[in-house]
Amino acid sequence: MSSGPLQDRFFSVVDSSAFTSELIEDLAAGRCAAVRVADFMPREMCERTLRALEAASFDTYGKQRVEPTVMRFGVGVSDYRSDGVVVDSYWAAVEEARTAWLGLDLPADPFQQCRAALSAAWPGGVRVGSRGGREMGAGVAREANQGFRVHFDDAAGEFSGNLLDSPLVAQFAFNLYLSVPEVGGETVVWRHRWQPADEALRIPDSYGFSEEVVAGDISFELKPSVGEALLFDPRNYHAVRPSRSTRRIALGFAVGLTDTGELLTWG
Repeated sequence: MSSGPLQDRFFSVVDSSAFTSELIEDLAAGRCAAVRVADFMPREMCERTLRALEAASFDTYGKQRVEPTVMRFGVGVSDYRSDGVVVDSYWAAVEEARTAWLGLDLPADPFQQCRAALSAAWPGGVRVGSRGGREMGAGVAREANQGFRVHFDDAAGEFSGNLLDSPLVAQFAFNLYLSVPEVGGETVVWRHRWQPADEALRIPDSYGFSEEVVAGDISFELKPSVGEALLFDPRNYHAVRPSRSTRRIALGFAVGLTDTGELLTWG
């Protein structure tokens, strides 16, 4: 569903039965804003992963920076950034997260399965990225029942120099939905990228902005389904609406297109 005063054929959502190299190229080139694939992962795999996570202990993102509260299982590098630099404690957290995921005793690594499915569509290959020769985190399970504020994600702006050992020319966000609410939980994306004047509308000490920052901008709203995968450009401002029934749990990781044509992921 689109809203706003104008329509923009380049700011669109493509529904497909599978990711393809052409669709990923279109996303990187800005010829679309998101690609959505229903039944990306079998429901049985999603349900098994969800059951394991429901018995796991979730942490929260930093409560001062991320409010309302968002729960997570795993590690995201955004929580380990100081003045544009990845702090050393990130690496210990990555190892702890790997151990925790192994402790779920799943028959297969869901993040590896997602990467393998993307690899089938991308001739340049897909793997976990590295920084200083050390492998980054694979991804995070997020429970955002109270939603995410309006925000954007852009490694080029958030980190000094290159976040990964390989320079990136485009960035995407990947989500695989394991549990979705009957009411609420929509993802909203606006055709608006950060501008210096936007900082006047940033919520103090927060990752997020007042929704006034996207007032009048073209947008689309997506209602997720179990097993669906979404790949979109997170440099556009986006938000998640609060859920009002079932828990909203999704696996997520960042994806970067390198200058050599490889897709690298990180959490």
